[in-house]
Amino acid sequence: MASKATPIRHHGSGHPTSAPDRAGHQQKLLVLALVPFIMVLGNSMLVPVLPKMMHVMHLSLFQVGLVITVFSIPAGIVIPIAGAVSDRVGRKVVIAPALLVYGLGGLGAGAAAAIAPHPFGWILIARLIQGIGAGGTYQLAMTVVGDMFEGQSRAGALGKLEAANGLGKVVSPIAGSLIAVIVWFAPFFAYGLLAFPIAWLVWLMIKEPPENRARQGFSAYWSGLRSTLSEKAGSLSLAFLAGALVLFILFGVLSYLADVLEKVFGYHELVRGLLIAIPVLASAAASYLSGTVLQKRLAQWSKPIVSGGLLLIALAMAAEPFFAGTSAFLALAVLVFQGVGTGSVLPSINTMVTSATTTKERGVVTSLYGSTRFFGVALGPPLFSLAMRHRFAVFWAAAALAFITSGLVWFFLNQRQMLPHAPATKPAAPRASRQKPRGRQRLS
Repeated sequence: MASKATPIRHHGSGHPTSAPDRAGHQQKLLVLALVPFIMVLGNSMLVPVLPKMMHVMHLSLFQVGLVITVFSIPAGIVIPIAGAVSDRVGRKVVIAPALLVYGLGGLGAGAAAAIAPHPFGWILIARLIQGIGAGGTYQLAMTVVGDMFEGQSRAGALGKLEAANGLGKVVSPIAGSLIAVIVWFAPFFAYGLLAFPIAWLVWLMIKEPPENRARQGFSAYWSGLRSTLSEKAGSLSLAFLAGALVLFILFGVLSYLADVLEKVFGYHELVRGLLIAIPVLASAAASYLSGTVLQKRLAQWSKPIVSGGLLLIALAMAAEPFFAGTSAFLALAVLVFQGVGTGSVLPSINTMVTSATTTKERGVVTSLYGSTRFFGVALGPPLFSLAMRHRFAVFWAAAALAFITSGLVWFFLNQRQMLPHAPATKPAAPRASRQKPRGRQRLS
């Protein structure tokens, strides 16, 4: 019965949630998982279509990479603003309208490609608008999950959210390739068709704690934020760096791989989409498994998983240039290891960042982290375009960055400072009261 439900509390919010609400949390998590799923389509669905865009619009590899970059940079700028606003007015009030802007930007890019005789400039403008909308989506969904779940259950929930992001990366190149068979700009229209119903679901399903965020004055808000950032600046900086680096390498390699699969191996769009999906599927599976492991051993395994995942990426980048121009099979096999490394790193980083602060400042801190991720995505494709001429230099530079970051994380990241503190050990409870609701799980 609801009257006998043991309450759980939002971390830092102070508002109880009854046992039936925990089942509702799983439904909300499913809705929230749709947000990173569609957000990642913003770039990944276009990757296998980039060579076609080059031919149709007579672009260079650098120019076509701007289709990715001009989406990601405004998103990175808007994310912390959206996070700060969400701390004041609520999460879904920002997420739902942002999804609508995201969808409208996609429709605008598709309309420009269909109507304009020289559509490249108009596509970039529409993609910029779409990126502004993207700035209020995934990181705020991550923040909502941080608000709803605590401790080790938060790690599992964030692992599922990152797995949804990874699943979007798997589906999107295949979907982009299939839709582009109709006409090369058809993928742009898919954004609006998907974003609008997801915005409606977020608005309908997400019900935040009825706390009055306006009671906390601006000066108290920024004072608490400055305190958090100054106290944990070193560990937060390393977490931000790791998250940005793995996505910088991932999207840089995927854009390079799409070009190589066409120019060197002669594969058409659908085959390219299927092949690109292989390392991304490895990343999605690793995200889910990493979140599952963290749900049981959060305090013990967070930092080793991040450092080890970065080391695996470094090894893959060091080996990749030997095969990228000679064997598609071996090149993809090496990139599977990169995908496993990427999928291992992100759930751990996500959990540490969302756990490093309370509900009152979580939106802006998580969003600052999201900005660094988007800037990594933005820089990857144009910089990895240099690999067509300087393959070994680019890949080995990426390997060196991943190796150095792995060492920095291992020696300097304080995972216990970032994660929720464990309570003092208490005597075992009687059998009748031993079972606790999942939302109150703490680190052991």
